Amino acid sequence: MSKAAAVPFKTTLFVRDTCLCFHLQRAARALARRFDDALRSLGLTSWQFSLLMALNQPAPPSIGLVASVLCADRTTLTAALKPLQRRGLVTVAIDATDRRSRRLKLTRAGCALLARAVPIWRRSHAEIDRLLPRGGSDRLRDELRALIQRRAQASAPVRTLRRLAP
Repeated sequence: MSKAAAVPFKTTLFVRDTCLCFHLQRAARALARRFDDALRSLGLTSWQFSLLMALNQPAPPSIGLVASVLCADRTTLTAALKPLQRRGLVTVAIDATDRRSRRLKLTRAGCALLARAVPIWRRSHAEIDRLLPRGGSDRLRDELRALIQRRAQASAPVRTLRRLAP
């Protein structure tokens, strides 16, 4: 048996200090925890808030469209919808024009909960904005959008929230 090549600890430190993916994952987890804490009183997680917000459309979007917007696979999205359906916040219906497709819709209770969540989100977001240098939030969003768009151009299209509604 051959001896496995060892990665020097110096390399580990280099990756830790320079890897954008590592830093983005850490930041995403820290932000998600902050929003999870803020939304806990409503029984929502930050992921569920994002999902409800993606469903807040003039016309019920398809599972595929919402999955694309959230950069999630359909299986993950379907699993995430289950607790929201059990709470009566979301309905899943067969698409009238394509029986293989499903349309997602916020219920009246889902709309009401989302309306209660938005002020909490706004307060939490304002707190985070204050932690960043002036213009930092806008610059960070722009850079992340550009990164996502470049990735989308290299592979399958990723829809933005602006492109959801007609």
